[in-house]
Formats: sequence, C-alpha cells, structure tokens
Amino acid sequence: MAKIILAVDDSASIRQMVAFTLKSSGYEVVEAVDGMDGLEKAKSKSVNLVLTDQNMPRMDGLALIKNLRGMPQYKTVPILMLTTESSDAMKAQGKAAGATGWLVKPFDPQKLIEVVKKVIG
Repeated sequence: MAKIILAVDDSASIRQMVAFTLKSSGYEVVEAVDGMDGLEKAKSKSVNLVLTDQNMPRMDGLALIKNLRGMPQYKTVPILMLTTESSDAMKAQGKAAGATGWLVKPFDPQKLIEVVKKVIG
C-alpha cells in the first residue's frame, strides 16, 4: 500500500515537481492549491504526510498546520514546510505551530525523498 502525501502549494509548477518527485519514488500524492483546499482534502482523505508551503492565498501554511494539529487524526502525522521562507523566526513559528521539519525552496528532489523517507519510511 503506497503512503499518501498531501502536497499543498499555490504554485502549480512546484506542486507538479513535488508530485513527480514523490510519485517516482512510489508515493501517492494528493495536491491542494492552498491551505483551505489542503484542509478540506485532509478531512476527506487519510494521509501519511503533509507537505505545505507557507505563503498562500486564503490560508497560509502556519494556519493550515494549526488547523490540522487541532484534529485528532493529525496530532501525530508529520507535517513538513516546503517554502522560500528560511528565517529562524519563521522556523520557530513553524515549530510552535506543529511543523515536523523544514525544507527551503528551490528544493533538491533527492533531499526531498531522503527527508520523506526519514519521517514516514
């Protein structure tokens, strides 16, 4: 059974790159166009990992993480931020919101796979 990853990003090209990278390593990918869409998809489907951007319309990554962490089924699901934000202050906010890890865009596909394998196998 393939592990399911929810990829949340308002950039179609980033979503395509993430999906292509993960699918080629055997993961199933559910794409969402922003935090609000991601939250809806997370409610309707059980996922093993959430990858989210920070800066998005309607709901940003931190708000999405806080919402997910408030749901019993997402208390322990790994959530990785994949964003252009790299400041220590933003990382601290991400950690406080419940983010498991942080990857900076542009991402290295090999590094993405390594981190995903480390957190969900």
